[in-house]
Parts: sequence; C-alpha cells; structure tokens
Amino acid sequence: MDLKGNVSEAPGENIFMIKNNKVITPSLSSSALEGLTRASIFELSKDLGYNVIIKKIRKSELYQADEIFLSGTAAEITPIIQLDHKKIGTGRLGKVTTKLMAAYSDVVMNKNEKYSHWITEVY
Repeated sequence: MDLKGNVSEAPGENIFMIKNNKVITPSLSSSALEGLTRASIFELSKDLGYNVIIKKIRKSELYQADEIFLSGTAAEITPIIQLDHKKIGTGRLGKVTTKLMAAYSDVVMNKNEKYSHWITEVY
C-alpha cells in the first residue's frame, strides 16, 4: 500500500488484476516498481487483445477482481487465487492469467520469435 491507501505492489513483485477482461495495474505514482516483467506483460497483454489500464487501485477493488497475479523476474507470473482468506474470482487459475503465463513462458524459453529480442543468451 502507498501512503494514500492505494495498492502499489507486493513485497518484491508488481501486482495486476483482471476485471472484465481488462488487465489493470497500479500507476508508478503509487510507488509501484517500474519492472521489466511489468513492461513485458503490457506488451503481451496488448498482443493477446487485452486492454491494459494503469490506475490507482484500492484494496477493496482487489476483492472484486476476476483474477489477480503478481509478476517479477523471479516470480515470472504467479496467480493469486485467494486474498485475506477470500476467493478471487472462481478461486481457480483464471483464463487471462493462464494465457499470459503461457505467452510469457514461450518468451523466456525462446519459443516465440516475435520477442526474441528480449532474450539474452547466457554462456
């Protein structure tokens, strides 16, 4: 949470929520980390046909989300199915998160040439 009570991020990851097939994440003004994985999710979301909305998010909005996931270098895309012992959406991995996880996995495994410029070979 930021000083104004808005959601900013998780302890080491960015937070995203899905509502009505829109990918929503806090703005950088809410103290969110400007991460590479966050930027990658923006591009993948748009390429998959989802609108990305950057806005202030109140904690109460998270409880009404269809899906929530965290993102980061180590976390990649990690679904959240419960918050404060309350189910998020159906309480199962959601459709949008599943598609983003698969797309992101293809990128990091270098299975999608469109994003091959994101990959740095390690020897």
